[in-house]
Amino acid sequence: MLTAGIVGLPNVGKSTLFNAVTRTRKAEAANYPFCTIDPNLGVVTVPDARLEPLARIARTPVIIPAAIEFVDIAGLVKGASQGEGLGNKFLSHIREVDAIVQVVRCFEDPDVHHVAGAIDPVRDIETIVTELVLADLEGVQRRLDKTAKEAKRGDKTALAEEAVLKKLEPHLNQGKPALTLHLTPEDRALSRGFFLLTDKPTIFAANVKEADLADAVAGRNPHVQKVDEYARTHHACETVVISAQIESDLVDLPPEEARQFLDELGVKESGAGQLIRATYHLLGLRTFFTASEKEARAWTIHAGDTAPKAAGVIHSDFERGFIKAETVAYQDLVQCGSIAAAREKGLYRMEGKDYVVQDGDVLHFKFNV
Repeated sequence: MLTAGIVGLPNVGKSTLFNAVTRTRKAEAANYPFCTIDPNLGVVTVPDARLEPLARIARTPVIIPAAIEFVDIAGLVKGASQGEGLGNKFLSHIREVDAIVQVVRCFEDPDVHHVAGAIDPVRDIETIVTELVLADLEGVQRRLDKTAKEAKRGDKTALAEEAVLKKLEPHLNQGKPALTLHLTPEDRALSRGFFLLTDKPTIFAANVKEADLADAVAGRNPHVQKVDEYARTHHACETVVISAQIESDLVDLPPEEARQFLDELGVKESGAGQLIRATYHLLGLRTFFTASEKEARAWTIHAGDTAPKAAGVIHSDFERGFIKAETVAYQDLVQCGSIAAAREKGLYRMEGKDYVVQDGDVLHFKFNV
């Protein structure tokens, strides 16, 4: 299961958000730095409105959503790359995740301590990014020294790695994340082997107060505007608006009461749900469905996976003995109301081994072992 790490400065709402998305109280949320030392892990179900209509068509009460894992990582501070605030330990936790959710404080509250003394979301982002870049730069320089010796001996792999490292070093030296360096697909594949912190896909979570949520969602919060502009300009990535405190309160409410609560606040959907879905796609994950009287279920694949690979997610025998996949697009199935109706309209297809599964495909596999 792929993992997203929740990072940020101390006291920006990371642990509160982690508790909300995992619907637990595993992470201590307190008004002082480093209340989180060891990372907290939680499996998160991915909200998907497509499952209920599928369950109705299949006439099953059982719904099983897709899932990913979130990790709550302790707050980083300036100097983390040099060991400040137990920085080396926390950086190692970031190195182990597949994507980064950086929580940025976008609210004023004199009762909640800020490590820098004042609210400035861009400065906070740059503090985190700088520490990750410095850690990567040190790692690249060490690897370059080692690789250079092997490259001099004519080792082809070392020569290829050295070429990529020499592109990365000046880019990082300018304070830019590795992910924003333009590389060929071959060079990018090599760079992944360096396990750089700033080579991980990133999304920003702009954390606002309850009273500011509606304005922030509508794009009228100046702090959130700065985060969104910075994320698009410097990281080419997405910003999701959340109120960690509201999300924490929603955990204890039944679904209907939670919807009413959000309506009263003037927002249509939980920010946590949007963040989970955005992170799921950030990880390069996509969903296909199976639906029967037993259950309506979401299965996770990587973008670009073929039908046999998708079959193997259900069971290795399905991939090994794959014959064909019977498939219909979710939207077509819902509009038709049944598999039989979709088949009559020619929307229910047979696909072979080369078929690339699309997000939302409803599949039934034929196999023989």
